[in-house]
Amino acid sequence: MSKRAARQGDQHRQRESQGTLVSTTTQPFAAVGDAGIETDGSLFGRARQPRNPISHAQIEIVLSRSVAAVAVIFALQSVPLILEQLESRKAAAGVPIALLLGLTIVIFVVATLIRRGIRTAAAAVAAVYLAALFVWPLVMIDPTAVLASKPWLWYLCSVATSCAAIALPLFWAAVYTVVAPVAFGLVRVLPSGGEAENLLAVLDTCYAMLLGGTVLIIIYVLREATAKVDTAQSNALAKYSVAVRHHATEVERVEVDSIVHDSVLATLLSAAGVRNAKGAELAAAMARSAIIRLQEANGERNLDDASVAVSKLVARIRSAATATGVFTVTELCVEGLSIPEHAAEALYSASVQAMVNSVQHAGHAQSRSVTVGGNDQNGCTIEISDTGRGFDVSAVASARLGLRVSIHNRVATAGGVAVLRTSVGHGTTITITWPRHDEADEPIADQPTEAKGGHSGRDAGGR
Repeated sequence: MSKRAARQGDQHRQRESQGTLVSTTTQPFAAVGDAGIETDGSLFGRARQPRNPISHAQIEIVLSRSVAAVAVIFALQSVPLILEQLESRKAAAGVPIALLLGLTIVIFVVATLIRRGIRTAAAAVAAVYLAALFVWPLVMIDPTAVLASKPWLWYLCSVATSCAAIALPLFWAAVYTVVAPVAFGLVRVLPSGGEAENLLAVLDTCYAMLLGGTVLIIIYVLREATAKVDTAQSNALAKYSVAVRHHATEVERVEVDSIVHDSVLATLLSAAGVRNAKGAELAAAMARSAIIRLQEANGERNLDDASVAVSKLVARIRSAATATGVFTVTELCVEGLSIPEHAAEALYSASVQAMVNSVQHAGHAQSRSVTVGGNDQNGCTIEISDTGRGFDVSAVASARLGLRVSIHNRVATAGGVAVLRTSVGHGTTITITWPRHDEADEPIADQPTEAKGGHSGRDAGGR
């Protein structure tokens, strides 16, 4: 909730009731006890990055690690053939080429594990493999001698084309997928490549192209799909950000409306009714308090995920009830319960508003009580009742702010609901519940105990 919602200093609510001004002094939650705030994951918590089931970065890691695993398997498969063909190759050149190609594969595998330099390592594998193909005939001891078996580079052809698909843009990856198999096919028809028949060399070339092209298509399609997912997610987050700002603006408007009604309007009414120096002094104090609250309302809203123990809320309500001198407070099964701080502030403000309304407008009442207890929603329910004269909810003008803003809108914005039950001559009861039950989301007009015109609490400072 907003840091300015925890008001610093005293907040004076002064009303005229039966010829006297009633003043209630309230303190912020931080002032009630020493351990009133703890952290939890509330709806209004700090923004969290969503967990993405799939994204472009994640698919790149999966693809690169898959290619790395295949590269290790094929490299191990080619080792026996490398050792077999060493006797027909110049050791000074043939061995370093094999070691260099193996080293680049190892670097590529490590890069996929640490998620750094993956494309660079993959490009190195593709480049070294292509160079090895071109120098293959030059490192033979006798270039005219026919190699007894297929060159060991054959086992790594698909690895090289897959690495090229990961490291290079689409066009150059496609070019490599053609060039590398063709180069191997040319080597294959030479004596140093086994002097294979042209048809067999063509089949090997086509097979390598087909396998490399398939891998390239899979990688390209997955990249395009995940890029679209990332774009859609970014657009959704941008729209959500706009919605959050609009919601914050609406919450701010409701709070400012509440401040205007609870402080500014009450101050003006008190000032208009001043008859002596004491009344003028109280009106001036109320004016200073209203100015401070409006200045605080202009500050930046800072939503966090702090929570408040319901027992702290009860202590704060009890303090306000004691100041009225007419309300008794009952606490029922609230130990261990806690609610978000923004909700606690809204429930407290609405409860105090209902008590002040009762003092001002209910007339003589044999009893006035506030009951706070837990509910099956892991929240709390506050009931403010009196045995006063009650009122006709249909007679409350829609322009009045008390019912609509100070209680109903304030509680609804925090995720709760306020229900009014009253009739002329039978007292008034306001039940504030947080969080809202599913059935409480019905329109107010459908609830017979609600006030018409969207009023769901007793009006303050005039209905």
